[in-house]
Amino acid sequence: MIIRERPVGPRLFFVLRGSILNRILVPLTGTTLTAVVVTLLHGELLHHKINVTTIPFSLIGIALAIFLGFRNSAAYDRYWEARKLWGDVVHRSRSLARQARCLVRGAVPAQAALGLGDLRVRIVWRTVALAHALRHHLRDTRPELELARYLTPAEWAGLQAASNGPEYLLQRLGDDLRRGLDDGAIDSIVACEMDQTLAAFAAAFAGCERIKGTPIPFAYSLLLHRTAYLYCFLLPFGLIDALGFVTPLVVAFVAYTFFGLDAVGDEIENPFGHGYNDLPLDAICRTIEIGLRESLGDEHIPPPLQPVDFWLR
Repeated sequence: MIIRERPVGPRLFFVLRGSILNRILVPLTGTTLTAVVVTLLHGELLHHKINVTTIPFSLIGIALAIFLGFRNSAAYDRYWEARKLWGDVVHRSRSLARQARCLVRGAVPAQAALGLGDLRVRIVWRTVALAHALRHHLRDTRPELELARYLTPAEWAGLQAASNGPEYLLQRLGDDLRRGLDDGAIDSIVACEMDQTLAAFAAAFAGCERIKGTPIPFAYSLLLHRTAYLYCFLLPFGLIDALGFVTPLVVAFVAYTFFGLDAVGDEIENPFGHGYNDLPLDAICRTIEIGLRESLGDEHIPPPLQPVDFWLR
């Protein structure tokens, strides 16, 4: 995610980090060069003058702009829903850690120094690993070795072998809930509340998987891609008689707008990637990690992640 103030004045035209210019540079250059060639040939193709009025381009342009707007709205809805789901993950992580520390019985207050042998510490540590596991699951990456410190050796091996890491850790949290009930460390009312928190986790995870696994229908995106490209490549023939040598400049501006809108929709359609405009999952997971480690009095708290060159990962 790009974190910066909006540039003003001339700087607005020289911002590249976070821009979609790199994605559309090739078709934009091709469209502009086509407009230059059409202008030099005065709209002739194979010695035949192509007479096209601006009327069809006006009609198609309006429809194309409307459909691009609808598609970008759908893509942003997916982006915003994903952010709300991760906000719920942050909320549930803090709730589960509080329930484990305050409602699970123990001889002494829960502290990080007690290690994974303590049920309360084990639940909190596993909740940290749960957030990181979800991040890796959504990005199709392998869990990092640093997560091993939050899990027992058997759990770490199981996480690496699991096809769905977050679901695996949720099952282990459920197992600990069962043991706490059997041992008398957790009474039935508290167990019910903690199970509801685990269910909310599962719902948030399923929502993220739904967004990742259900893209905007390909046929709809393909239609918009083709229409935008054909429109921009044919546009010089409709403008040459009215605009003359200014045609390439106008075509470049229109192509930048349409190709850009198309690229923005692609950019935010799957918000869980590593791109400049994707959700900062690393930073969100670090926020969860900091809060939960502080709750256990850990002395080695990592710092919050900060944007690097305006990019927060």
